[in-house]
Amino acid sequence: MEEHILKFHHLNAHCSKTLASGVMVVALTLSACSTVPLYNDQAPTSGTSTNPALTAPNSKTSADASARKSPSAPVAASPNATRAVNSALSPLSQTDLVSPQVTHLNLPADLWERIRRGFAMPALESDLVLERQQWYAARPEYLTRATERSNKYLYYIVQALEERKMPTELALLPFVESAFNPQAVSSAKASGMWQFMPKTGKNFALQQNAFRDDRRDVMASTQAALDYLQKLHGQFGDWHLALAAYNWGEGNVARAIAKNQRLGANTGYLDLNMPMETRMYVPKLQALVNIVARPQVFGVTLSDAPNHPYFQSVPLTRDIDVSLAAKLAEVALEDFKALNPSASRPVLLAAGTPQILLPWDNAEVFQKNFEAYSGTRLASWTAWIAPTTLKVADAAKRIGMSEGELRALNAIPPKMLIKAGSALLVPRGLKKEEDVTQKVADQGQLELAPEIITKRVSFKVSKKDSWSTLSKRYKVSIEQLAALNHLSPHDKLKPGQTLSVEVSVKATRSGPAKNHKSAERTRKA
Repeated sequence: MEEHILKFHHLNAHCSKTLASGVMVVALTLSACSTVPLYNDQAPTSGTSTNPALTAPNSKTSADASARKSPSAPVAASPNATRAVNSALSPLSQTDLVSPQVTHLNLPADLWERIRRGFAMPALESDLVLERQQWYAARPEYLTRATERSNKYLYYIVQALEERKMPTELALLPFVESAFNPQAVSSAKASGMWQFMPKTGKNFALQQNAFRDDRRDVMASTQAALDYLQKLHGQFGDWHLALAAYNWGEGNVARAIAKNQRLGANTGYLDLNMPMETRMYVPKLQALVNIVARPQVFGVTLSDAPNHPYFQSVPLTRDIDVSLAAKLAEVALEDFKALNPSASRPVLLAAGTPQILLPWDNAEVFQKNFEAYSGTRLASWTAWIAPTTLKVADAAKRIGMSEGELRALNAIPPKMLIKAGSALLVPRGLKKEEDVTQKVADQGQLELAPEIITKRVSFKVSKKDSWSTLSKRYKVSIEQLAALNHLSPHDKLKPGQTLSVEVSVKATRSGPAKNHKSAERTRKA
């Protein structure tokens, strides 16, 4: 009995000593120590591993069962038991340390490799794909600029696609849409990296107001784009048709499919009659997919794309100037705007923008500097609500700034009136401490109306004219018309007599008026 106890202590010492040899050895040795059948009558089978955890997984259970049957039976030290202990005490070889249960992870070297592994869309084969491949390959500088710009956003997009189990080819779609420029605006008023039209953006909860445009927001627009693409794929059951609908509009694609069905024709992407831009849309994406899959074949060098997050979000608790936020984060202003492109004004309103994006290493820097900031104020600007419809010059006087500054700051074109209830960005007074409210930050709009301009028009009185008929024709009172012509309403009008009248003329609209309601498609043309 003492001999077995000594061997047991020796085994424990052996296990403790082995702990220092590394994580893998710890796992295997502890398994051996916990499952060694010290009083098992059956010796290990010849030719099998000496690790009881692998060779006799049920031995402890059997021993426990025997113990339960004879709890008071004396422990006998048999030769077989001694051999089992000696076997357990055998030195561990290198091969013993390699468990067949350990899975070797083969992580992607970079984001490009990670994207390749997630390719899941059927390949489109057409002459247009070949033509686009040649076009991109012949412009390496364009690919370089676009891929370098994508590095700020690509990890987030790939992560979002993987979480939704969507094809990672879609991570390359912003190349086609905007070359990964979140500030891009098309001639059809589509905006942002994913090029949302105003109406479509609103359908997917992308706020567009006087202070921000969420179509440019990196995270919000990406989630909205993936929501939209998933919806379209569910509708059409085909990724190529979903992409065509993303570009051309789901109604147009549905009608094109219905037309082919009536004609008994195929209804695939290549079979539909569609505008040239939409016909080129998927070939552009497929060409980029092919280049990313095998860049060396096309003589293309992709920019570095590390497989880790570029940015993280940081809570914003107070209104703050964009320039000051960049300074506190110790980030170049251009880089700050690239990560927070929805803020088109010089101030960030915390109620509407509760978080900002910063490079990973600068997030903590910003928080420390923000807490330690002791300047006079964080925000130099605030919102002002027009109490009534005003001329821009009159509004500027009330606010205490020049008309030109007010127009430039709020992008107000000439010959426009500011409608009552409009939200404008104005200088923040030294005594004003309150931040802009949630309602104004989320719903504030700048509503403009054409300024009414009058001009003098001369005309000749006909035989049938009277003060009454002229008043109705020119929508002016008889008294005003008579006074304008230095006459009395009681004076008799003579045929051929020349009179003048002031008529209203709507100003010709110029510039990006905010209330301009243009006919827009679901997607850009």
